[in-house]
Amino acid sequence: MSDPQKEIAKLRAAIAEHDRLYYKQAQPKIDDQAYDKLKARLAELEAQNPELDFGASPTQSVGDDRLEAFESYTHRKPMLSLDNTYSQEELMEFGRRLERLFPDESLEFLVEPKIDGVAVSLTYEKGQFVRAVSRGNGAEGDDITQNVRHIAGLPAAITDAPEILEVRGEIYMLHEEFERINTARDIEGQPLYANPRNLAAGTIKLLDPAEARSRKLEIVLYGIGACEPGRYFSHQAEIQEKLKRWQFPVLEKYWMAGSIEEAWTCIEALDALRQQFSYPTDGAVIKLDDFRLQDEAGFTSKAPRWAIAYKFEAERAETLLKEISLQIGRTGAVTPVAILEPVQLAGTTVSRATLHNEDEIRRKDIRPGDTVLVQKAGEIIPQVLGVNQAKRPADSQPFDFGEHLKALGIEAERDPAQAVWRIVSTNDPIRQQRALQHFASRACMDIENLGTAVVEQLVTRGLAKDPADLYLLQVEQLLELDKFAEKSAQNLYDALQASKTRQLWQLIHGLGIPHVGKQSAKDLEANFESLDAIASASEEQLEEVDGVGSIMAQSIHAWFEDEANRDLIDRLRSQGLNFQSARSEAPADGALSGKIVVLTGSLPTLTRSEATELIEAAGGRTSSSVSKKTDYVLAGEAAGSKYDKAVKLGIPILDEEAFQALIG
Repeated sequence: MSDPQKEIAKLRAAIAEHDRLYYKQAQPKIDDQAYDKLKARLAELEAQNPELDFGASPTQSVGDDRLEAFESYTHRKPMLSLDNTYSQEELMEFGRRLERLFPDESLEFLVEPKIDGVAVSLTYEKGQFVRAVSRGNGAEGDDITQNVRHIAGLPAAITDAPEILEVRGEIYMLHEEFERINTARDIEGQPLYANPRNLAAGTIKLLDPAEARSRKLEIVLYGIGACEPGRYFSHQAEIQEKLKRWQFPVLEKYWMAGSIEEAWTCIEALDALRQQFSYPTDGAVIKLDDFRLQDEAGFTSKAPRWAIAYKFEAERAETLLKEISLQIGRTGAVTPVAILEPVQLAGTTVSRATLHNEDEIRRKDIRPGDTVLVQKAGEIIPQVLGVNQAKRPADSQPFDFGEHLKALGIEAERDPAQAVWRIVSTNDPIRQQRALQHFASRACMDIENLGTAVVEQLVTRGLAKDPADLYLLQVEQLLELDKFAEKSAQNLYDALQASKTRQLWQLIHGLGIPHVGKQSAKDLEANFESLDAIASASEEQLEEVDGVGSIMAQSIHAWFEDEANRDLIDRLRSQGLNFQSARSEAPADGALSGKIVVLTGSLPTLTRSEATELIEAAGGRTSSSVSKKTDYVLAGEAAGSKYDKAVKLGIPILDEEAFQALIG
């Protein structure tokens, strides 16, 4: 018999780690159903062993998506989560419990699509949109206004509105936008995002609003939080109609049910229709319609007693695994992909599925020729769940990752610290192509006209093996490429010369240092005067940079210690690329020369990017967090925890007027 104390401790630790991956990093490792099973088992054990007190339990709290780099803002009315079930019987019991609670009432339920997105609360004051806040821990969330304000269809003002109104809904991403972004990342050899929900969650937490705007987000609103005056609505269904009149993007369809049995019929109708909806839908939300009865039913510590989410089972199908293909990324990492006999799943045709790594293939004993069970939950990238052993061919052999690489002529080694194989030789043509595609991409050096087909020709013909070779190319050499005439050759040559003046962070990102992405590259530029300063920094100095942890610091330090990489840097220097940080170009006699400024809250007339430009023009630089190194905090409306920390540390706080006066 298992020890309940040990199992509870183990479950709590596992759930805490999955919460961190899901809420903080938007990179979950398990699907919703597997996560819900962990929490259900924990709740069962806690109920059976009430004497075991471990403190606060994840079964009694809302997952926390707050990040240090964002301002926290308190919800006027808490944003709780919903209890959920995959069982029709549990749904019926939810209805019967409410019937027992209100024996003299005729109960009506509202049935809505459950949108697989990111919860958000929008605040309107006197009809004007003033703030967008994430769910956070339910009591307070992150101020994400700058990344939400530009979502198409979101009204900046509403008429005939309460004095104060919190509108609740979900931010999501359309599948075609998700595919567009992943296709671009695939071309650049970057890891693919798992699903639209995770990408939407990551996008609303980007510190660069311009980057957030480049990814098209959508929003749908369906509820309210705080409302002053209070009794503006009496029923849930009224909200749907009022939101529509205010011209918010609203639910495409909802149902009214006179009993919990009718609600189940509505759920079945929703299941038949949901693939036609514009937003991803993974279940139904069933709510008691009457607000008076909602108030009487009350809440638990994390969820209302008058609502529940019924979640659809993840869609699965069997199909033939025709072969295991290997993809090579910009750092030489080799990723296995299952090539499938096309099968219909979750409204789309699936012909490929992720296999993650060698360990995953070995653990599930997946082989070419197998009949496999494929799952696609919530538009997630299809996964191979397992093998139908009964249908395995008699001559089937286990898949040997190393031998398969040798058969393909790929020289690679397994990274001892990770379950990943990497190409050993930097002269491997596929690895060279991926590295050059990444270097030339828009997120890096943004070299126009240097696409995949051109890179492939340059590598195949021996004209370019690494980024430094690109700057040795002459128009005459480019004319030798297929489909290149005088004008196209000159255009590419000019684009290469123009890229020499790109900002330092673009070069850092383009170098393809393992673990260093776009935001990390910007953080490095903000903290060092030049590329040479980064190259000579110790691991300890690198770790002092906000956003750079020990693993990234080790990776950066090791990359610059490599002799081949130092040679590449010297060759890029000789070609005249910009190695200087933008901060080194700031005026030495500026009002903020050498100063660090933290922005917090909404300024009256300046956007965050405009304020940042003024700070840099005055010789200063911005930081995302307040510390003893901070010289000023520039605070606007709804300044939160950063303001409080600045007061505690005695750091000067400026409003916009004082800031403008300071910089002249």
